[in-house]
Amino acid sequence: MVEQSSEVPISGPATETERKLADVLADVTSLERIPVDSHFFTDLGANSLVMAQFCARLRKRADLPSASMKDIYQHPTIRSLATALASATPTAPTAPAATEAPVTPTCGPAHLPTSRLRYFLCGTCQLLVFLAYSFVAGLVTSRGYGWIATGSGLADIYLRSLVFGGAVFVAMCLFPVVAKWLLVGRWKPGEFPLWSLAYLRFWLVKVLLHANPMVFFVGNPLYVLYLRALGARIGKGVTILSRSVPVCTDLLTIGAGTVIRKDAFLLCYRAHAGRIQTGRITLGRDVFVGEKTVLDIDTSMGDGAQIGHSSALYRGQAVPDGERRHGTPAQPTRTDYVRVAPAKCGTPRRAWFGLLTLLQLFFLYLPLVFGGVYMLFTRVPTIGRRLDPDTDGLAPPALLTDALLLSLTLFVGFVVVGLVVLYTVPRLLSLAVRPDRVYPLYGFRYAAHRATARMTNVKFFAWLFGDSSFIVYYLRGLGYDLSRVEQTGSNFGTEVQHESPFLVTVGSGTMVADGLSVLNADFSSTSFRVSRASIGARNFLGNNIAYPAGGRTGDNCLLATKVMVPLDGEVREGVGLLGSPCFEIPRSVERDARFDHLRTGDTLRRRLAAKNRYNLRSMAVMLFARWLHTFLLTLLALASVDLYGVLGHVVIAGYLALTLASTTLYYILVERCITSFRALRPQLFSIYDPRFWRHERLWKVPDEHLNIFNGTPFKSLVWRLLGVRIGSRVFDDGCYLTERTLTTIGDECTLNAGSKIQCHSQEDGTFKSDGTTLGAGCTLGVGAHVHYGVTMGDGAVLATDSFLMKGEEVPPNTRWGGNPAADMPDAPGQFSGIGSETAMSTVNGAAATLS
Repeated sequence: MVEQSSEVPISGPATETERKLADVLADVTSLERIPVDSHFFTDLGANSLVMAQFCARLRKRADLPSASMKDIYQHPTIRSLATALASATPTAPTAPAATEAPVTPTCGPAHLPTSRLRYFLCGTCQLLVFLAYSFVAGLVTSRGYGWIATGSGLADIYLRSLVFGGAVFVAMCLFPVVAKWLLVGRWKPGEFPLWSLAYLRFWLVKVLLHANPMVFFVGNPLYVLYLRALGARIGKGVTILSRSVPVCTDLLTIGAGTVIRKDAFLLCYRAHAGRIQTGRITLGRDVFVGEKTVLDIDTSMGDGAQIGHSSALYRGQAVPDGERRHGTPAQPTRTDYVRVAPAKCGTPRRAWFGLLTLLQLFFLYLPLVFGGVYMLFTRVPTIGRRLDPDTDGLAPPALLTDALLLSLTLFVGFVVVGLVVLYTVPRLLSLAVRPDRVYPLYGFRYAAHRATARMTNVKFFAWLFGDSSFIVYYLRGLGYDLSRVEQTGSNFGTEVQHESPFLVTVGSGTMVADGLSVLNADFSSTSFRVSRASIGARNFLGNNIAYPAGGRTGDNCLLATKVMVPLDGEVREGVGLLGSPCFEIPRSVERDARFDHLRTGDTLRRRLAAKNRYNLRSMAVMLFARWLHTFLLTLLALASVDLYGVLGHVVIAGYLALTLASTTLYYILVERCITSFRALRPQLFSIYDPRFWRHERLWKVPDEHLNIFNGTPFKSLVWRLLGVRIGSRVFDDGCYLTERTLTTIGDECTLNAGSKIQCHSQEDGTFKSDGTTLGAGCTLGVGAHVHYGVTMGDGAVLATDSFLMKGEEVPPNTRWGGNPAADMPDAPGQFSGIGSETAMSTVNGAAATLS
């Protein structure tokens, strides 16, 4: 029920469309009459959930034009909305701008069904591949340990560790390259069904690429050489900072001097309606690709082109030479995203940096790892006794005692030593990098900056302290400037990251939901610079936001989920921002203010103290759960050491397989115990309500191990065990579900990498959750984000990087896209940036710039 203000002016409809729109809104809001000049949010007290229901009703009326949520926010009265909808005329779609004729139309054909037999056989083969990989790893490890153990003296052990570690590293780097060329050869544009033999080859290559240690060299010239070895055409001076590994590398072309920021997706494939579709991504010379940006297949960018942060190119889009785009889907902008001057950084500098990295790896890290494991086995009495054949190591009391002592030492040592190192070493390294000064890439200062970023973004401690009052002290210890903190007990979530913690300022009273990435470093192909990024006071930041230095937002702003933060124009204050590119919305609505009385005075102090005590217990419970997991794995490892002399490499292979299975089952049990084996229910209450604290505890259950199941039938099995109501033969390539028991996924849905179904929001201290349902055969594009209370009909498609807002109802067999998402009825070619001839010339010009 929405209460109508007594001061709302009463004005009648002037047209039939206005009357019908007012009648529909009155029915949705349960009001007797809707004045056509009344503001939906400020006068009528509506919210985005109510207006999403209003839009869904309009789509079901053949006699009324459809409206999107963006239309609602930009025309927030019946009269202005009717005028805007009446004047809107569809434009004729242009030809798709692609490197060649797309394999399928942009909207895609009907869903391709999967046979149960093929699904079962594919899963069986994937399991056998994992077991074979574990067996080979066990065999190599046991032989290597035996060879190192025959060494005499510390120097001999060091040399043997260097040789064995170097051989293992080279083999792990070369094997995926050789496997790719043997299994696939050259990738070509095309498509093949999921769970087929072609898909099995694709999956195997993808898994090997993700397991390759070269992934740790992202941001290093060595990573570019690795992609070239896999078939990618990459020019000189290319800087790649994204850890998202392109799989179909032969379809990737990158011109000289291009910069690709972290968390960008350039996969050269996508899953769609039961198929894997592969296509080219072509980037010209001196291109810039922003952070959290997705480039779909069959896209191209000309020389000097730019695409900003939190943006996407849809299939068929092309950016001409020298032009700039941002938004989802990308559209023209004047904003320059390359904000740092070039520096002297030639091929010799890159070669020396790569060579020094290899020398450091081979002569320091590899001997330390492999020799350290040997020293651990021989010098630690707990393990050494078990390697002695004359010792009864399997005695249960001794086994339990040794596992307890060793696991406690390792776990507590990691937490204590980790915090000490985290608060000291990065501060020393940061002295080498001064703010607002341009430095060349691939030197000491670049290495110091990268080391600082890696060390201060350790996920464990953000996971431990996040969603509690204690995250404030942790971030301050890292170097954040948090002004005068107005403690809420949930100032930051568990997934906050940055480039440099010493150059982040967050104003007083600001709350951050989760997934914030502070971009306080700027990069060109030859240089970098760190600058202060300042977030204003009394802000609320939703999920999955990239906030750059120089962001044009001030105090008292609401930054909605997946919003693109503006870098030009006036400083926005006292407003909400939504979408990519962003537009203004109301800062808050009546529903979110109903718990404001709990956020002030003595009531706040009492409830905050109670929340802090509960959060402390949650932290203790989660630390105990993590330690118990460590203890169980240590116990299993010691038992394996006891059996090592009998079965050797078989024991190691079995340990790897048992570790994955036991970890998965253990954390499933932990999560179900927290929920008392009951499903969550839709809720609306304050963050100072004990029911929210219980819900909040669920977000601390570790789930990183689930990534190993991506692209296999076992991912659906795990989701089902976690309480997801999921259908048969669902393909999940890396989707994340925040509330498992509130999520329903129909048969044969296709969920792409980086997609997310989030069944809650937490705006300004008001927690709201509701179920989200995907019908049979739905597709979520790469990086797509689905909010709570959403229903997608059978066969519906949500395009790449789209944000489907709360309460939306997507009709069956339709394609939605954009941020915020809306219906795309003219999908084929609708988002073409230029004509096909221009696109082809752009691609050819980009390829010609390669060296």
